[in-house]
Amino acid sequence: MIMGDIAIRIENLGKMYRVGGPQERYHTLRDSLTDIVSAPFKRAQSLLRGQVYGAAGLHEEIWALKDVFFEVKQGEVVGIIGRNGAGKSTLLKILSRITEPTTGSVDIYGRVGALLEVGTGFHPELTGRENIFLSGAILGMSREEIDRKFDEIVDFAGVERFIDTPVKHYSSGMGLRLGFAVAAHLEPEILIVDEVLAVGDAAFQKKCLGKMDEVAGEGRTVLFVSHNMAAVSNLCSRSVLLSAGHLIFDGDSEVTIDHYLNGEQIASALTIFDESDHNDQREALITHLQIRDTHRVEKLTFSIGEPIRLEIGIYSDNAISDPQLGIGVDNALGQRIFTVSTRIQDISLPSIQGSATIVCELPVMMLAPGRYMLKLAFGAHLEDLDVITGIAGFEVLATDYFGSGRLFDARQGVIYVTPTWSFHQNLEIVDEPAQH
Repeated sequence: MIMGDIAIRIENLGKMYRVGGPQERYHTLRDSLTDIVSAPFKRAQSLLRGQVYGAAGLHEEIWALKDVFFEVKQGEVVGIIGRNGAGKSTLLKILSRITEPTTGSVDIYGRVGALLEVGTGFHPELTGRENIFLSGAILGMSREEIDRKFDEIVDFAGVERFIDTPVKHYSSGMGLRLGFAVAAHLEPEILIVDEVLAVGDAAFQKKCLGKMDEVAGEGRTVLFVSHNMAAVSNLCSRSVLLSAGHLIFDGDSEVTIDHYLNGEQIASALTIFDESDHNDQREALITHLQIRDTHRVEKLTFSIGEPIRLEIGIYSDNAISDPQLGIGVDNALGQRIFTVSTRIQDISLPSIQGSATIVCELPVMMLAPGRYMLKLAFGAHLEDLDVITGIAGFEVLATDYFGSGRLFDARQGVIYVTPTWSFHQNLEIVDEPAQH
């Protein structure tokens, strides 16, 4: 039951990770005895190498969240926004009881349904049917309750033909659809959704947004993380902004989004991607993005109509045959403006092993002035191997592109075009086109 009108109360919340030290693992009795016997020899080897014994234990403390306070009322739809690495996913994992906080407390009054990534909580060896019942049981639902929702879940996910197939054979899209359907339909009082809409197609995204709106209309609480500012604005009346683990703004979604867009600046023409920028399951890495003009000069600001050169670094230990790269360009609200893709164009790239660079030269673009963010997706054989979302981009400046003495700016739309004008009078066509 929800206590009063509060669904979630977060006080002094912090989560700290240690990096650089040895990783702990489960030890058997045999491991412990072996460590005791071998310790003197390891110490001697370290001294012979000139190493200080125990130096490997040095570590760095990273606070993914620090001193976070806020409350969510019953029936509120709250957006959580911020750059990659801001602490959004860590916050949701704590709320979902996947990880424990280092400091502070979280009080949750109600049953939580969470979709933090594709197939969250699914057992790969179990069928779709079995995973639906397993997820319901974890939520504390009876078999009769799950039975009542079963057909609706399967219909929403569109996986009727594969419902008795182990989910390890599902595509990422099928896993996403079933995962969202389970999380949204098993009647949680609090629904937590973390950036899953970026994976689905446009029709499915619209379907998910409609379902979340329906859930909110039933008085249930929704926490929604997304880089799509238009979706956050449409769905959430309130949003909180995280930056470097700190909550830096909490208020009306439109105002919070303005703080995010005006405060988050594109920092460098060369972006090196670190561990937190990648998806969890990957066979290859997108290592960096370099943005240049056609003269190969690094830059982040371009005039209207200026071409752009993108250099994307790829690394894989194993040979990747039939590699593919897709690049999505989004405006500041997270709305897709256009996509370029080697697969769509049927461009064949050589196999990749080790380090490689893929260059994409975008010709004269019709982008209006504004800030644009990039989504990079590297894959092979129609499967994504690594995806980077909304972490790097460029800016198009307002200029007197038409030489008219007037600036073309973002108020005129998302793109510009250069039409040919002519004048008609009394059904006679004037030969000379009017000058723009």
